Amino acid sequence: MFNKIRKKGHRKASKSDGAETPIPTNNAAPNPDVTVNHASRTAGAPSQLLSLDCLGHGSGVVEVLPLLKEIPLSERHALFIRKLQICCASFDFSDTLKNAREKEIKRQTLNELIELVQSGSSKMNEIMQEGLVKMISINVFRCLPPAMHENTGSESGDPDEDEMFTDPSWPHLQLVYELLLRYVVSPDMDTKIAKRYLDHSFVLKLLDLFDSEDAREREYLKTILHRIYGKFMVHRPFIRKAINDVFYRFLFETERHSGICELLEILGSIINGFALPMKEEHKLFLVRALIPLHKAKCVASYHQQLSYCITQFVEKDYRLADIVIRGLLKYWPVTNCGKEVLFLGELEDVLEATQSEEFRRCMVPLFRQVARSINSSHFQ
Repeated sequence: MFNKIRKKGHRKASKSDGAETPIPTNNAAPNPDVTVNHASRTAGAPSQLLSLDCLGHGSGVVEVLPLLKEIPLSERHALFIRKLQICCASFDFSDTLKNAREKEIKRQTLNELIELVQSGSSKMNEIMQEGLVKMISINVFRCLPPAMHENTGSESGDPDEDEMFTDPSWPHLQLVYELLLRYVVSPDMDTKIAKRYLDHSFVLKLLDLFDSEDAREREYLKTILHRIYGKFMVHRPFIRKAINDVFYRFLFETERHSGICELLEILGSIINGFALPMKEEHKLFLVRALIPLHKAKCVASYHQQLSYCITQFVEKDYRLADIVIRGLLKYWPVTNCGKEVLFLGELEDVLEATQSEEFRRCMVPLFRQVARSINSSHFQ
C-alpha cells in the first residue's frame, strides 16, 4: 500500500514538473556543476522566467539559445533573462581546457548582449536592467588575488621594473566590463531607473576593484567610474568622498594601493570642472588628501597625475598657491634625491600659476629650501 502511494505521488510530481519552466533555480539542483544543453530553439515566456531570483553563482544551465533578434518581441524579455542566467555561470579560467564549450557559449552570449546594448535596438525595461546589473556584479565583484608585494613581503618598487600581473580570466572579464561601459554610456539608458541599481553600494565595490594589479582592469574601471560620475549628478558628492576615503586608507593604514594613479586621473578631470568660487569642501580635499599624498614612499608611481591635480587647483584659484607651496615644503624629502627632483619640477609648475601677493607670503621658507637643494651634492 505504501509503495502504491509513493508511485502515485511520484507520478503527480512529474506531471506538475512538466508544466514548470525547465530553467533551474538556486534550489533546483544540489550539484553546482554547470551542464550543457543543446539547440533549445524555443523560448517560451511563462511567468517564472520574469523572476531574477535565478541569477546567481553556479545557478544556471549553459545552453545554446536562439539569438534575441531571431525571436518575436513578445518573447525577448524571457530569453534575455535566460541569457543573463547563462552569463552568471562561473568557471576556472586558469585551466583553458576545462569547460571550454561552456566558456565559449558564455563568451558568445556576452558579445550578443554587448551588441544589443550598443545598438539600442531593444530598449530594456526595469526588470531587464536590474538583471543586467546583477549579472555584471556577480562576475566582476570578487576577492582580488594577493598582491605581489604581499607574497614576497617587499615594498612596492618601480612598476616598470616589476613583472606586470595578468589575470587569467581577463578575456572573459573584459567582455563584462565592456558590457557595463556600453550600458552606462548608452543614450537609451534612463538614469532615474539606472541609479537604483548603480547605487552607492555598487560604486564602493567598483572602488575596491581599483586595487587590482591588472592594469587593463584598472583602465576599464577608470573609464566606467568617470562616466558614472558624469552621468549621475546625484552620485557626485558620494564618489568624491569615497575616493577621499581610499586616499585616507592608503596614507594612514596600508601605504599600498594599485589604483592611486587611475583615481588621480579621474580627479584631474573632475577638478578641471569645478565651478568658481570654489566650495570649501574642495579646498579641504586639497589640504587633507591631495597634499599629504606627497609623503608616501611610492609617490613616484603617481606623481605626474598628482602634480596635475595640484596645479589645476592653483590655476582655478591662485589664492591657493600659498597653501600648496607650504604643503610641498612640509613633505619635502630629506634623503631621497629622486623624490626631491620630482618636488622641484612640481614646484616650478605651481610657481608659474602663482601671483606676486601669494609668492611674497611663502618666499622666505621657499628660498631656504631652494638654497638647501642647491647645496646638495646630488648632481641634478
